Amino acid sequence: MKVNSHKTNKFHVRKGDTVKIISGNNKGKTGKVLEILKDKYKAIVEGANMVTKHTKPSAASPNGGIVKTEAPIHLSNLMLVDPASGEATRIGRKNNEDGKLQRYSKKTGEFIKNV
Repeated sequence: MKVNSHKTNKFHVRKGDTVKIISGNNKGKTGKVLEILKDKYKAIVEGANMVTKHTKPSAASPNGGIVKTEAPIHLSNLMLVDPASGEATRIGRKNNEDGKLQRYSKKTGEFIKNV
């Protein structure tokens, strides 16, 4: 039986966001979120947490070989980079002028545009 300790589907980062890695071997790197793995509470960040995989020959790659690819990073180790200031920031949610709930930067107070 699979137990999921995270009961929410509202994450502080989304696909297409620019994030900064705040802990681990890749601390300080920034990159774009390529994919969110909701069930594992992880994200794949472009150019970060690179791992080496050995692949068997197949129709797609007839020679096989060694391939470098991105591995998932836990969402708690990622922090959103504010597009306006370029600095890492925490986010909150509040209603905008239209009455829709939207993310905003807690550092600058400005709304974050959806990608």
